[in-house]
Amino acid sequence: MKFAVIGGTGLIGSQVVRILNAAGHEATPHSKSTGVDVISGQGVDEAVAGADVVVNLTNSPTFDEASPAFFRTSMDNLLSAAHKGGAGHFVILSIVGVDQVPELDYYQAKALQEAVLAAGPVPYSIVRATQFMEFIDAVLSWTADADTVRLPATPIQPIAAKDVAEAVAEVAMGSPLNGIRDIGGPEIFALDELGRITLSHKGDKRTVVSDPTAGMFAAVKGDVLTDKDAHLAATRYSDWLA
Repeated sequence: MKFAVIGGTGLIGSQVVRILNAAGHEATPHSKSTGVDVISGQGVDEAVAGADVVVNLTNSPTFDEASPAFFRTSMDNLLSAAHKGGAGHFVILSIVGVDQVPELDYYQAKALQEAVLAAGPVPYSIVRATQFMEFIDAVLSWTADADTVRLPATPIQPIAAKDVAEAVAEVAMGSPLNGIRDIGGPEIFALDELGRITLSHKGDKRTVVSDPTAGMFAAVKGDVLTDKDAHLAATRYSDWLA
């Protein structure tokens, strides 16, 4: 099959392209660096023309109130081009619990992206992943100073990017779900506990202070970012750290 992977040069996209090509398919990465702009529409028609499957792994440049406009415009442009180009399957990557955190602009934006896809003209699949292991350092940096890192005890189920890429590629190679597949890591941690594990592994002497008001994940209520019934990946956080 022929795949157009939009956002195909990023953390997940580059691995998806590699997996698809290794499986004997023809997967082409597209991004701004290859002349494809999903907001202006430049290069979009050409990128998806003749593709059997379009995989959209682009992301908003911001996590704020501007993010819904990014996903609305990019999805409108890509879905129109995919339909015109004859694609029979459109795949996006979203977030477990994305529709359960209305306080976060970015989560609202991703939920909007899912809704636009589901209402669109192309058979589709949505892969919802839990939080990436690769993003934990960034999460710690949001509420850190020289001596402490403040984190809420939000339940988190970290998954390795390579496992996300494998799941996205598997779904993309299959028949459209016209629905959602949840994927997650094999373990659930409180975010403050995960912070302590991470700092200890790095030999970082800063103290993690449990603070229910700290950072973006303070807005999350309960365990909505986890899913024990998801398709569970194999990589444990300790193995990823090692």
